[in-house]
Amino acid sequence: MKDTNEYPADGTDDTPPVFRSGRVKAPLRLTPDQRVARAPDTARKSGDSGDGGAGKLGTTINGKSGVPAAGAGGGGGGDNRKFHKRTDPAGFETNLKRGIRAVRRNLFLVGLFTLATNVLVLSIPIYLFQISDRVLTSRSLDTLLMLTSVIVGAVILQAILDAVRRFILMRTAVEVAVQLGSPILSAAARAALHSSGREYQTLGDLQQLRAFLVSGTLLSFLDVPFAPLFIMAIFLIHPDLGYIVVVTALILLVIAIINQKMTAKPFARANMHQSKANLHLDSMSRNSQIINALAMIPEAVSIWGRDTAASLKEQVQAQDRNIIASAVSRAVRLLTQIGILGWGAYLSIQGELTGGMVIAASIIAGRALAPIEGAIEGWSHFLLSRSAYDRIASLLRSSPLNHERLILPRPEGHLSIERLLFVPAGTKSVVLNGFSFSLQPGESLAVIGNSGAGKTTLGKMLVGSILPTSGCVRLDLMDLRNWDQRQLGENIGYLPQDVQLFPGTIKDNIARMRRDVPDELIHKAAVLADVHEMIASFPQGYETIVASDGAPLSGGQKQRIALARAFFGNPRLLVLDEPNSNLDTAGDQALARALKHAKSENITVVVITQKPSLLSVVDKIMVMAGGNIAMFGHRVEVLKALAKRQKEESSGQIGHP
Repeated sequence: MKDTNEYPADGTDDTPPVFRSGRVKAPLRLTPDQRVARAPDTARKSGDSGDGGAGKLGTTINGKSGVPAAGAGGGGGGDNRKFHKRTDPAGFETNLKRGIRAVRRNLFLVGLFTLATNVLVLSIPIYLFQISDRVLTSRSLDTLLMLTSVIVGAVILQAILDAVRRFILMRTAVEVAVQLGSPILSAAARAALHSSGREYQTLGDLQQLRAFLVSGTLLSFLDVPFAPLFIMAIFLIHPDLGYIVVVTALILLVIAIINQKMTAKPFARANMHQSKANLHLDSMSRNSQIINALAMIPEAVSIWGRDTAASLKEQVQAQDRNIIASAVSRAVRLLTQIGILGWGAYLSIQGELTGGMVIAASIIAGRALAPIEGAIEGWSHFLLSRSAYDRIASLLRSSPLNHERLILPRPEGHLSIERLLFVPAGTKSVVLNGFSFSLQPGESLAVIGNSGAGKTTLGKMLVGSILPTSGCVRLDLMDLRNWDQRQLGENIGYLPQDVQLFPGTIKDNIARMRRDVPDELIHKAAVLADVHEMIASFPQGYETIVASDGAPLSGGQKQRIALARAFFGNPRLLVLDEPNSNLDTAGDQALARALKHAKSENITVVVITQKPSLLSVVDKIMVMAGGNIAMFGHRVEVLKALAKRQKEESSGQIGHP
């Protein structure tokens, strides 16, 4: 048996020098400046010799020159400096800043239109004032006609400007969705690797944000800053009336602050419970067949209902407080208008005001206080939108996709595991207990062991789906966390234990839903996975439509299509988790042939299996037990050791009475 805590050092002549004795030689430890300086000579040597060096890696990926493509092989020599071209980071924070800039820019325009509309709102009180104090006293029809014409024009203009600002807000909401939709989904997909997937609900937060941008609540907030304009107009009519409005505005402000403090926590708890309910709902949709088959509908509904009821309870509590605050603010506003009319009538009796002035002051006071009241009524909407924005900003700013990554030469497939330890968050249970091993390019390893030994967790770590608590997984000496994610994914094939296909054609699923790849690569993947004959038997062949649940494919057919997807792009590392769990004898034979194809393509393969049929086509076997490596070595050695152990255990059992 090999020491599983060190790199293997078999001492054979065909072992690459940098891996002999399990150590990395000094020539690979170059500074960035040294790598750039030596790149031209390296490229010329590899290109001239044609020995499969950098010149044979290919020079394109995603249509960009200078970067190795998935599945690229052959080709002439090239300048190795191109392989060190840095890709731009995802820049999700940049998208967030662009969205914020768009909102601010458009809100500035909306503010200008809001100013104009609020000034034009004064036209009606002025009209009433002029009718009362001039037209009725002078009985001039010409004055009435002129005033009416001017006011009609002002009202029409005010309506147009109000519509324009709503149009701008609607397009602002669309622009925010365009700027943030894809980044949010990308960041959520990445973050879901380390959580239960609740980050996908951030798309719902984006909808909440869009709804707020086109709501009347935002318009009320925009109208609030212009309340002093109306208060000043009331002061011009009479200071006493102005003081009444100022006191009322202060009372409404106090009500708003109290309302915010009373409703913030209940709304936060309601959002938390609603998030849990949405997760349960998503789980029910994905497991509907199991729920129906096992008569679990009442239990599933009960779990969803418990969190939904808790959310509704908190919402009712918060909305009750918000309604009370809104009712009080409305009563205060109406009482203020009554007070203005009453005190205005008194001042009119004293000869300090005219009747038109009193009516105009009452209308202006209502217009000054209405936005404050609207802001209080929509405060809950504002709190929900602010929380939604905070979650969006946190997701985008903390995404690991923001970090810049170096595009490396296409990996050869050397896999090394160093002191891998994994303890799930929130638990003290050790799933993987700090072990190490390595595989040379083109080697194949079968991982076996009892259920709960940590095999599936190991498989997920080998492809970067979950991150270790400590230790690292290296592909060609580079930690998976430091590879560019797109490049890493194009050089890795993965068949999970729970096979899921995407709605679309078989061709789309094999091509990993990409539309920019030639059909030759799809056909090659199907041939390598030995599924071309099976696909050809379908009436529509590669154009067969697959539903979200995999219909019309059987479980075994789904698994084989997913195997072809794993082979797509000629990956350098292939991880297969229980690839034959749903296969019949013919499927097992096809899978064995696929592993031989991988061997011929020099693909490093890790296959997790419970069936002995695959053990005959792998180079090495690893036996896991309790998160540790019980055995690791060449196939023949491990099989002999297992047979010897089984014989000893059988003898021990027979010897007992």
